[in-house]
Amino acid sequence: MPRIDQAGHRPASWEQRLRGFGYAGRPQLSVRDRLVVPFPEPGSRLWRGLGLSSAAAGRLARWSGWGGPLLVALLAGLPRFWRLGSPRAVVFDETYYAKDAWSLLRLGYEGTWPDRKIADPQILAHPQVISLSDPGSFVAHPPAGKWVIALGEWMFGLTPFGWRFMTAVLGTLSALMLCRIGRRLFRSTALGCLAGALLAVDGLHYVMSRTALLDLVVMFFVLAAFGCLLIDRDQARARLAAALPVQEDGRVRPDGPTGERAGTGVRPWRLAAGVFLGLAASTKWNGLYYLAFFVILTLLWDVGARRVAGARRPYRAVLCKDLGWSVLSLVPVAVVTYLMTWTGWFLSDNGYGRHWADGRGGTWSWIPAPLRSLWHYEYGVYQFNVGLHTPHKYESNPWSWLVLGRPVLFQYESPKPGTEGCHTATDCSQTILALGTPLLWWSACCALAYLLYRWALRRDWRSGAVLCAVGAGYLPWFLYQDRTIFSFYAVVFAPYVCLAVAMTLGALLGPPGATRERRVTGAVAAGVLVLLIAWNFIYFFPAYTGQTIPYADWHARMWLDSWI
Repeated sequence: MPRIDQAGHRPASWEQRLRGFGYAGRPQLSVRDRLVVPFPEPGSRLWRGLGLSSAAAGRLARWSGWGGPLLVALLAGLPRFWRLGSPRAVVFDETYYAKDAWSLLRLGYEGTWPDRKIADPQILAHPQVISLSDPGSFVAHPPAGKWVIALGEWMFGLTPFGWRFMTAVLGTLSALMLCRIGRRLFRSTALGCLAGALLAVDGLHYVMSRTALLDLVVMFFVLAAFGCLLIDRDQARARLAAALPVQEDGRVRPDGPTGERAGTGVRPWRLAAGVFLGLAASTKWNGLYYLAFFVILTLLWDVGARRVAGARRPYRAVLCKDLGWSVLSLVPVAVVTYLMTWTGWFLSDNGYGRHWADGRGGTWSWIPAPLRSLWHYEYGVYQFNVGLHTPHKYESNPWSWLVLGRPVLFQYESPKPGTEGCHTATDCSQTILALGTPLLWWSACCALAYLLYRWALRRDWRSGAVLCAVGAGYLPWFLYQDRTIFSFYAVVFAPYVCLAVAMTLGALLGPPGATRERRVTGAVAAGVLVLLIAWNFIYFFPAYTGQTIPYADWHARMWLDSWI
């Protein structure tokens, strides 16, 4: 028998007490609404409060689903394209990818360049000297990301602006996509735009958007695949909901035979996800982990859909109805996409190892020689990557990535007084530091713990999806702790870190039935944190962009000794 206190009131259950922390209980929805939660009608109270008429406020509210994300994309794009060609230098690993991209444009494969100490000054010289030769060279990564970089070089030439242009474009578009993805995931335009805005002010994402490296390209393709799978999830569940029979009283109830036997039709968005995952893997091989994780994720989504629809054996139903098409829509499509990115190499005669298998017999001689040659080449690349143990000053263990234990210094210059904008009596500093916005990433550590609770104890599929995406980009690196690896690889899962923080802040605002005082308190706390994150990005902005600042100001920004 439940206890009653002295005032005659029954104490709140532990579930009711959790509502203060964002737990709102399970809503009583119809089966169709449980399969596809409807988007809420956009509110116009804000616009009417600003003095607009009801009609104008309604139009703005309806446009907010795209207007908000486009505004966030504008705010993300302006600083990313600001002085994009500065510094006029080859920054960090741009020395590999910018030149390989130009080689792909000219030859269709990665040719041979002189030593970087010779080739890089020649590229930056006036007049420019491009000392590319035809023999193929061994490279450590597939060509798709370098083709992306090459598109900017095709438009603007082999210049710092040209080789950074496309990463800035993808960095801007990824903020737009994250707004729309967050909106679909949370059924909230405000939380979606918040996630996109957090990505816009993440220092790691910002620096990688202004540098011609491959990791941001992987991030973009993976994020596009994640968005495609979310749309596919909604569409497939909507078809399943439509197949459920309507009872005599007009209500739709779970139905075992329908839940187990109904098909979900053609799923073009899952095919599109396969293409994007293939492009991610053909940029850097860590994209393959996302392919494996997302195949499992989509199958679990299908299991959940069939269980809600009434299937008594949902796993068996997925095995019979969904497994084959799920795998075929993702894995073979990704493999074909991967091979297509090597078209330039296949059509060449001088690509590295292009004719290795010509005239060779053996057990696998029935496979076309170009494919065997590519396999041999890729096996050599694999051996190189797993055996890369050369010490580097800025390498880091993945255990430290979430807490920003060891950022990577892409460039450091120390102008003397009176030169390059240094107006102090002592030396100044110019740095490009691949460092995530500290308050954002440190908040994310708490947010990921909250999502883990939501997924493990409350079976929140949104938390599981975000954790899956973070895990696919993060956990595999623990298999290679002896390899030379860097913290900027974390940019691949930076969007999902922002989704985690946005979801946690949404919970901080309180559940729909919370009191006004609870809402105000949560809004103030969430707003303060967001403003502090934005301030933190502005504070570190000179260290992200190579601006000339006094050495004392640079040192004041090195909050941890391990950042130096």
